[in-house]
Amino acid sequence: MTTAVVAIAYHSGHGHTAVLAEAVREGAAEAGAQVHLIKVDEITDEQWATLDGSDAIVFGSPTYMGTATAAFHGFAEASSKRWFTQEWKDKLAAGFTNSGSKSGDKLHTLQFFQILAAQHGMNWISLGLHPGWNSSTGSEHDLNRLGVFLGAAAQTNIDEGPEAVHKADVETARHLGRRVAETARLFALGRAAA
Repeated sequence: MTTAVVAIAYHSGHGHTAVLAEAVREGAAEAGAQVHLIKVDEITDEQWATLDGSDAIVFGSPTYMGTATAAFHGFAEASSKRWFTQEWKDKLAAGFTNSGSKSGDKLHTLQFFQILAAQHGMNWISLGLHPGWNSSTGSEHDLNRLGVFLGAAAQTNIDEGPEAVHKADVETARHLGRRVAETARLFALGRAAA
């Protein structure tokens, strides 16, 4: 059996995004992956090597002022060393984000992650869920309750702590982790067979 290696490279300003990172980790582990959580504002040389050796990298950041945090942007710029050598080419990539507003320009953060992945020659994995909470029979407890396709998006009130991250958003992030791990395993099997 091929075990996929998934790394979650994230920044969390106040702990809300860390809750989502943990949910992504749980979902990937449930799908049989070896998973590494990497805080990009504390990244070590050993953790850079872990990213280089991973089958998939999931990017995560809060959305501040319409984009990822300054700490995540610093990580993205530092990844340019990998861009020169194409170290991450053909790896899988995905993303997740959180903000205080229902929209909060989270899509822009996910697009930033997707462009970063494309610059590295990575293959983007979408959320793969229909939107929830978009009909009279839906509810805020549906997976993908915010109706985002590109990655996992969450909304948490700005005056509440990490414990207030919406359970449906946590489950949506867990779904993303499973999807990434399952896809990474299929890619690894395909490489082994080629």
